[in-house]
Amino acid sequence: MVSRVRVWLNRTYAENVFFMDQLRRNPSDRAVEIHATHGDPNSPVLAAADTAELEPEGLSPAGYVEYALDQCARRGIDVFVPRLHQSAIVAHRAEFEAAGTAVLAPPPEAVAVFQDKVIAYEAVQAIGVPVPSWWRVRSGEELVAAVEELEAAGHKACFKPASGAGGVGFRVITRSPFSMVHLSGFPSPYVPLDLVLEALERAEEPVDWLVMPRLEQPEVSVDCLTGPDNRVRLAIGRTKNGRRRGFTLHEQWLEPARRIAEGFGLHYLSNIQFRMFGDRPVLMDVNTRPAGGLHQLSLCGVNAPWAAVQLALGEDPGEVVPPFLGQDYTVVSGPRPLRPVQLPQQRAEAAEPLPAVPVDSVEAPAQATTVEALPL
Repeated sequence: MVSRVRVWLNRTYAENVFFMDQLRRNPSDRAVEIHATHGDPNSPVLAAADTAELEPEGLSPAGYVEYALDQCARRGIDVFVPRLHQSAIVAHRAEFEAAGTAVLAPPPEAVAVFQDKVIAYEAVQAIGVPVPSWWRVRSGEELVAAVEELEAAGHKACFKPASGAGGVGFRVITRSPFSMVHLSGFPSPYVPLDLVLEALERAEEPVDWLVMPRLEQPEVSVDCLTGPDNRVRLAIGRTKNGRRRGFTLHEQWLEPARRIAEGFGLHYLSNIQFRMFGDRPVLMDVNTRPAGGLHQLSLCGVNAPWAAVQLALGEDPGEVVPPFLGQDYTVVSGPRPLRPVQLPQQRAEAAEPLPAVPVDSVEAPAQATTVEALPL
C-alpha cells in the first residue's frame, strides 16, 4: 500500500488554496494530507488545510528555521513548500533532509541571485537574456537623473523596491501636479514626482529603488518546473493583457525562461515574468517560488503542484506537456470558508496544534479571493 504524502505550506498566499486542491486531486490518486501555518487566523489556507497552526510572530530567520524543523519533525512532513524565510530555510536543506523532509525550493545560491533585482538583471544579462534599461537609486538626485534620462528617450518612468515580491511598492512617475484627478475613482499607481521628492527629503532612511521604463503589455508569466538535475520538465506561459488571460507556448517567451531556470538552477517551481520593451520581450521579474496563479494551468490539463511534489519525492514525472491550451479567460473573486472560530494568538513557547476542521463543516463568513479561472 502506498503511504500518504504529507505537505506543508507556510504563510502562503490565499490563492494557494487552489494549489492545495490540486494536490488532493492528483492524477496518481495518492492520498495527500496538507498542513498549513500562517500569521493571520482568517487566512483561507488554514481552513483549507487538514491541520493548521498559527505561526509565532517576531522570529528571526534563524529562529524561524528552528521552528520549521520542529514542525517537520512533529508533523511528519514529507515535502515542505516554503514562502516565508525561503532563503534561510534552503540554507539548511541538509537538516530538513535529515529529518525526512524534502524542501520544494531552489538551492540557496539561486535564491540569493533573485532576491535583489539589480543583481538578478546583471546576472541574466550575462547569459544573454534581454532586460530593460534600469537605474538603482537611493536619493532624490539620483531619482531625478534617472527620470529625466528615461523621459528624454520618450519613456514613462516607474520605480519599485530593489528587493521585494509581487507589485508591492510599484509606482509610475508623473509630472502632473497633485489634484482632484488623483482623488477621483480608484487609487492609481501614478504619483507626482514632486511629492515623491518631498517624501524622500523627509525619509529617515535612504531608499533602495529600481527605476526603469514602464513596460508594455502583454505580460507573460512562464511557470517552470525544473529538476535537481537543472533540466526543465515544464514551461508554459500565462499571458495577461488587461482582464484577458490566456496561455502560450511561443519560444520568444519560453526559451529565455528555460535559459534562466536551467542556468541558475531554479529547482522545482519558479515563475519568470516578461513584458514588452519596444518590439521585444524583456525580463521583468523572477520568483523562486510557485506563482499564485499556478493553478490556472489546470485549464491546460496540467497539475503542476503534483508534478513538483513528485520531483521532490524523487519520482520524476518526466517532461510535462500540456495536452491542449485552454481558451482565453478572466479571473474573478469568490467566497472561501473560514474556520468557525478565530484562532487564539499563539505563543512561540507554547505552540499547540490546532484540530483539523473539515471545510464542509465550516459555517462562517466567507473570504473573497481569486478563484479558478473562468472563460470569457
